Amino acid sequence: MTEWFLPALAGLAAGVLSAWGVGGGTLLLLCMTLLLGVEQREAQAINLLFFLPTAAAGLFLHSRNGYLDGPAWRWSALPGAAAALAAALLAGGWDTDMLRAPFGVYLLYAGGSTLWDAWRQRRAKK
Repeated sequence: MTEWFLPALAGLAAGVLSAWGVGGGTLLLLCMTLLLGVEQREAQAINLLFFLPTAAAGLFLHSRNGYLDGPAWRWSALPGAAAALAAALLAGGWDTDMLRAPFGVYLLYAGGSTLWDAWRQRRAKK
């Protein structure tokens, strides 16, 4: 397999999942760290760069289609950007091994809550 094929496939899969509203960035992080041997901080930086154009496209399309809650967006954009910047600066000073455990806990929580919600919705339909 050529050197570029797996990264290109991972980017394509993450892009498709992002378009469907699924966490494509999480897949991208896992693929880069587990399969491609990319160091976690570098993978997180790449993931953020991947997120920017997809978020901008989503924001544009949702705005154009009237799906944005204007007051909520205005109140959350600046604090969200500040929190992201603060977290990035904080994480930049930590050892990579210290970032792995909280990220693993987050993935377990996110997956568990997704499964729990699906289970509850399925039971509610019965």
